[in-house]
Amino acid sequence: MLDQATRRWRAALFVFMLVAGVGMASWVARTPAVRDALGVSTGGMGVVLFGLSTGSMAGVLVSGPLVRRYGGRSVMWGGAAVLTAGLAVTAGGAQWSLAGGVFAGLALFGSGLGLAEVAVNIEGAAVERRIGRPVLPVLHGCFSLGTVLGALLGLALTAARFPVGAHLLAVAALTAAATVWAVRAVPAGTGREAAEAAAGPRDRLAALRVWRDGRLVLIGMIVLVMAFTEGAANDWLPLLMVDGHGVSATAGSLTYTAFAVAMTVGRFAGGPFLERFGRAAVVRASAAVAAVGVALVVFSPSPLVAGTAVVLWGLGASLGFPVSISAAGDDPEGAAARVSAVATAGYLAFLVGPPSLGFLADHVGLRPTMGVVLGLLVVAALFAPALRPRGPRVAATAAAPRPDATTAAAVGDGAGRP
Repeated sequence: MLDQATRRWRAALFVFMLVAGVGMASWVARTPAVRDALGVSTGGMGVVLFGLSTGSMAGVLVSGPLVRRYGGRSVMWGGAAVLTAGLAVTAGGAQWSLAGGVFAGLALFGSGLGLAEVAVNIEGAAVERRIGRPVLPVLHGCFSLGTVLGALLGLALTAARFPVGAHLLAVAALTAAATVWAVRAVPAGTGREAAEAAAGPRDRLAALRVWRDGRLVLIGMIVLVMAFTEGAANDWLPLLMVDGHGVSATAGSLTYTAFAVAMTVGRFAGGPFLERFGRAAVVRASAAVAAVGVALVVFSPSPLVAGTAVVLWGLGASLGFPVSISAAGDDPEGAAARVSAVATAGYLAFLVGPPSLGFLADHVGLRPTMGVVLGLLVVAALFAPALRPRGPRVAATAAAPRPDATTAAAVGDGAGRP
């Protein structure tokens, strides 16, 4: 039986990721309306969207050191405040047709999301070690579920011609209320190192030192591949179906929705498979399933077969990222630094990797370009044995974390999280 504090801790992380997913999808669903409100070209909209990427990368890069210094809860507070403010600023920019305002709002939203996501991963890995059962796949599943709900809400409000500014402002209010409740339920101190260990050059070099561990390097490679696989679908799947298979824009959007639903189902359903077969076997099988899906999308001449195959792509890509983060946080000592390093690598691959496919696609086309994803999935399958735990998982009978703890060991034996 879980104690009440641990149940609330876990539920708080689920809620936080759910509303973060709703916020992200709400913006994505309304991008055509925002472009029309701003009156910018497609190229101009690309510049506006760059605010989200730069903000996200900045937030991800600084989150780990901040968690080691101040703890996951404090960083979640900061991230929640910044991403909520970003949604509100984006709403105002859209309402008053200010491209600079939307850019600034997206930069704030991305920064807050990047800050919070690494911290939430560290908290999620700590909960996993506390209860001795998988948590991170469901945690990421909550984000995926949030994106599905946000996208459906966005489609409905777009059909009803609801003002985009009012829509995003309402989502900002919902996010603020939900995250205030959630963060208050998170114990203080998770992932925070002792003051003397978190100060000076040692703190700044912590993210580099952890990569001396050969096992962690292999885990990092798996994260890179699985994040790249997911990000490639997020960035290119609708266009891949439209340009590569000749379907309509509506069909392309529906295909992406099927991918998002498959990701959500895979993450919520993955726990029992992980407990029965172990992380290495599940990720190896997941990579194989994703590879079959990508291969069918790339090589099948039938749009129907390709559209159906994205379900395999989504199911296969769903567990690699969260399971790898869980593996990085196995050992209590130094877990925050290891999880932060692996999560940062994954998020950077998610943000930077898939856009780079566009340069290759200019020369060979989108369908052949996705062969890169296919090849990388083979690498992930080969490296999957690195996900096996080094020793027995922490017993679920560990004592509840102390709110005033300053070391990882005092808060559930360490810390660690698309």
